[in-house]
Amino acid sequence: MKTICSHVILLIAANLSFVAGYLNIYLTISEVQRLLGVSAELYYIRNGNINNQALNFIVQIPSNINALYFTWEGLTDQPLPYAITVHTSNPEVLPPPKLNISYVGTVPKTTQTFLVSLPCSGLTEAEVDIKITINITLTNKNVTKLTFNRKKMCLLLDKSVSLIAQDSLLQLPNSASIFYIAMCCALLLMVMLILLVTLYYVKDKKCRSSGNTQPTTAATTFLAALPRNSVNASSYGSFIRMPSYSLIDERSKDLQDRIADLTVQRCRIRLSSIFLEGTFGRVYYGSYTNEDGAEETVIIKTVTDHASQVQIALLLQEGMTMYSLNHKNILSILRVSIQDHSAPFLLYPYKNTTNLKMFLQKCKVSSEGVHHTLTTQEVVEMALQIIQAMQYLHKKHLLHKDLAARNCMVDNELHVQVADNALSRDLFPSDYHCLGDNENRPVKWLAIESLLHKTFSPASDVWSFGVLVWELTTLAQQPYIEIDPFEMAAYLKDGYRLAQPINCPDELFAVMAYCWAMSAEERPTFTQLHVCLQEFYAQLTRYV
Repeated sequence: MKTICSHVILLIAANLSFVAGYLNIYLTISEVQRLLGVSAELYYIRNGNINNQALNFIVQIPSNINALYFTWEGLTDQPLPYAITVHTSNPEVLPPPKLNISYVGTVPKTTQTFLVSLPCSGLTEAEVDIKITINITLTNKNVTKLTFNRKKMCLLLDKSVSLIAQDSLLQLPNSASIFYIAMCCALLLMVMLILLVTLYYVKDKKCRSSGNTQPTTAATTFLAALPRNSVNASSYGSFIRMPSYSLIDERSKDLQDRIADLTVQRCRIRLSSIFLEGTFGRVYYGSYTNEDGAEETVIIKTVTDHASQVQIALLLQEGMTMYSLNHKNILSILRVSIQDHSAPFLLYPYKNTTNLKMFLQKCKVSSEGVHHTLTTQEVVEMALQIIQAMQYLHKKHLLHKDLAARNCMVDNELHVQVADNALSRDLFPSDYHCLGDNENRPVKWLAIESLLHKTFSPASDVWSFGVLVWELTTLAQQPYIEIDPFEMAAYLKDGYRLAQPINCPDELFAVMAYCWAMSAEERPTFTQLHVCLQEFYAQLTRYV
């Protein structure tokens, strides 16, 4: 993202003279945000001054974007004739683009936005070069040629996808229709707000009246689902009857029942000290008094008071993915505490463990200030434990989807447990990136098919395991640190992978490389990885 920001700053800064005051052509803040993820306007011509560096900059268009928007206006009373041509390097992959304006005409004298549609054919997958040329004829009959270069990655698409949406892109509403649409939306919103306030008042009045005769139950105001199923719950009783979360296994319909089974009173939980802290998430050391009256030491995941309902819902959803799992190498959730007007507590058993990523980073410098590296035997032993956990998960028909050192725990004896990814995006923000699709993902740990198509399988977990072993051998260095997240897909498709770490045996690096095979079918299973690493571990122990 920093690379893109620096590009935009350079592009906006460099200008050459055109003809003063004749024309403005630029990308609005919303369009730059949509394409590059940066909040800034990008001017190609400002008050007649041409920004050549901006014109020479090749913009990468995400595969899910099917239209480009340019804003322009003429700054002179004289008409400015224009002629637009659009060419693509592969018409079979990306058919000739269409405009919502005429290809020949005059530049409007008021600020207007025109559209260039770029729908892929979906017949094959390839990267396409796009060249948009605009010829502007000045009053003195001089013709200025402006060329905008773009690249787009087209993917294979389901032919059942309707083309109506693509055609609709060609119709931009005029200012009058925008005004009436906005007025209708505002009126509709006001009506909905009035109805919601009325319903809330009636329901609150009923709750108050019933509260005089019956004791109230524990209440919560958490969302019972993510934004696509945004439903607000006013009590714990209604919360457990809400539609279930979208989890990775067929048992997702039982999520509310799971929470009910694990719920304990808040008075039985005591917070001790903060273990990890992010923008809105916190992990505490604490204790929990169980049913027998014995006190257990636990790790507690929760959020701050300013966390949104969506963040709270995501904490519960991701925290319950390891529900009811019983394996020595898996950290399963122990209890949940939900209390009215306060953040939920997720409790996990604690046995002198710490986060694996933080543990590896501390290994870099020992108490004597000397660089310390785990032995190959220790690395392989830890990898074998993670494999056993993943074998158990896959036998339960569960996918992890975010296997990494940050989502594992380790104790002083190097006993490793695979954990869920609840709060990981907040606690380890540098490990996650948004590629313009409003979804924060562990881009540099994802398999190529997960990155391109958001498809996950046991083979995609194997890919992430390879990156995790690389983390073990490098003491939690950032993978692909020199590669921009937006360039990761192209980088992997070109066949590039992580380099062999220093002092990493060829046998161990070969295992990593097998995990990063381009085709999911060519990657080993966790069972095959276990056999391979077990043999390598046996060889290592013979020399110790």
